Amino acid sequence: MTTFQSIVISIVEGLTEFLPISSTAHMKITNSLMGMKADAFTDMFEVVIQLAAILSVVTIYWKKFVQFKNLNFYIKLVVAVIPALVGGLLLKKHIDAALSNLWFIAIVMIGGGILLLFIDKLFTNNIVDDEERISYPKAFTIGCFQVLSILLPGLSRSAATIIGGMSQKLTRRLAAEFSFFLAVPTMFAASAKSMLDVYKEHKEVLVKENFATLGIGGVVSYIVALLAIKFFIGYLQKHGFKIFGWYRIAAGAIVLILLQQGIIK
Repeated sequence: MTTFQSIVISIVEGLTEFLPISSTAHMKITNSLMGMKADAFTDMFEVVIQLAAILSVVTIYWKKFVQFKNLNFYIKLVVAVIPALVGGLLLKKHIDAALSNLWFIAIVMIGGGILLLFIDKLFTNNIVDDEERISYPKAFTIGCFQVLSILLPGLSRSAATIIGGMSQKLTRRLAAEFSFFLAVPTMFAASAKSMLDVYKEHKEVLVKENFATLGIGGVVSYIVALLAIKFFIGYLQKHGFKIFGWYRIAAGAIVLILLQQGIIK
């Protein structure tokens, strides 16, 4: 992976991590367009720069993170992340196979896009607008929705958890914010697991040059994600999900055409 490639992928990740359009799908497609082949370092790089993007949540919502008056909210995050941790461990082979199949990812993008076209109409009576009113069962249910994004690469972790939140009567704003908060422990766990796997099985990639590439990618992803979060929350409150649905359908269709023509593989 060259420095240029790492910067491009990190920009894509930062722009798409918090939008319901699947950052994983966009990174895999970008890799293919740049002629990059999957390897141990690339897989680790993609996970680590997602964590860097997630850290922008801590920056933007720092006051909220420290103002919670008790541990209940943090315990709810732990409860919500458990399904993803269990699912990730049990379904690793399925996940690895799905992540390498752009046909599958493109189809999931289109299916998720169709769903987003109707989300605003499906959930019209959402009144929960306070973190304290997110119960443990609600948190766990949202966590179960997050598992869907693990099973179906291209669905989007943020889309799955936001829809999960709205299914529990959370407003669009609170569903999005809880999705952001939940991403922090989720991606910390995923990054730790990825780096541990690399350490056990591919120590040869843990060299100075690769750590420099990780650092550059992390910084770029973090900065771009800061801007993307602010845009997304503002847009979502005013306009809803429909534009993201149409984008997903169009992007998925284009990927299918490129695959059919052999332009990407």
